[in-house]
Amino acid sequence: MPRAVHVLALGIFAMVTSEFVVAGLMPQIATGLDASIPQVAYLITAFAAAMALGGPVLTVLVMRLLPRTALQLVFASFLVGNVLAAVAPNYPLMLLARLVTGAASQAFFGIAVSICAVLVAPEVRGRAVAVVINGLMLGTLLGLPLATFVGAAFGWRVAFWAISGLTVLAAVATFAAVPALDRIAAGPLRHELGVFRRPRLWLVLSTSLLVIGATFAAFSFLTPILTTISGFEAGLVPFLLVAYGAATVVGNAVVGRLADRHALVVLLCGLGLNLLFLTGFALFAHVGAAAVACMLGIGLVGVTMNPAMVVRVQRAGNVGPLVNTVHGSFITGGIIVSSTLGGLVIDGFGLRAPLWIGAGLAVLGILTLVPDLVRRTAPDAPRAQVVV
Repeated sequence: MPRAVHVLALGIFAMVTSEFVVAGLMPQIATGLDASIPQVAYLITAFAAAMALGGPVLTVLVMRLLPRTALQLVFASFLVGNVLAAVAPNYPLMLLARLVTGAASQAFFGIAVSICAVLVAPEVRGRAVAVVINGLMLGTLLGLPLATFVGAAFGWRVAFWAISGLTVLAAVATFAAVPALDRIAAGPLRHELGVFRRPRLWLVLSTSLLVIGATFAAFSFLTPILTTISGFEAGLVPFLLVAYGAATVVGNAVVGRLADRHALVVLLCGLGLNLLFLTGFALFAHVGAAAVACMLGIGLVGVTMNPAMVVRVQRAGNVGPLVNTVHGSFITGGIIVSSTLGGLVIDGFGLRAPLWIGAGLAVLGILTLVPDLVRRTAPDAPRAQVVV
């Protein structure tokens, strides 16, 4: 695996840490900006919305540049956003900072995945994506706790300065490790946009939205579920979340090994197991051991489907940065949909309700795989047309 692939994971680690840091320091940021907790919560939504909508726009603006140049411009945008967050004197400027960093994060993801596809042979693209996606897993496992610790000990602004320093480190390492490549866009913008006229690509993208939506219907509400229903002490929850993060690292490594040859089967099994774990969590959340087992199961087969999802999207579209960035937008859309639906049903149906929402999204995800399963098993289908 080229060194550049590992270095790209460092950039994603920095960006995921920045994405989650607001959640870990919500009370401190609210006090520092003289804002309410709900207002600070909107900063998380704004980041996600900027990823989903602004990421593709920024990608279009830089996709005609050489890859290293495009990455450095995205890094610069991300750095500006974090520095602005660190010095923001009021809520509107903090909101602007989160919009800038959100758009840059999504664009970086799309460009990084496209560079992976160029740097490695087609038969190991899934493994390369798994290495890059490890930045996301480690950001959840280590980045969020570290940023939260720094912010709690030294102030929330110091946490953003620390992320800014990590961004500079990642940018320098990326410039040194990523070779000088030709442009990675498949053709003119009209050609890149033409790929989205393929109905199957939209179906494949919807699978990714539902995979992540099912997972985040649980993840978004893990803390209140574990403390209110499962009966765990609040001080124990961070350790349980670290265990969840460790499960995602393991699952990502396994899926990365299987994604290139068995993407469809991996997704089918992942969604089926996630449905099982979500249902079990909803039914037995009041039993501590069962709740932890189901939570770890969701960690193993939830966001870890990313390598298989990326391989499938690239085969349905192309390996260009726009396709990969739009795919990232659909992933973010899954987070927005599931967390929104979960929040809406809690008041009327309780904290178990988001878990049932997740189970329903997993069922819909399985249904989106049916056309490819039928195509794959059709006895008269020419082998060259079988797509996994």
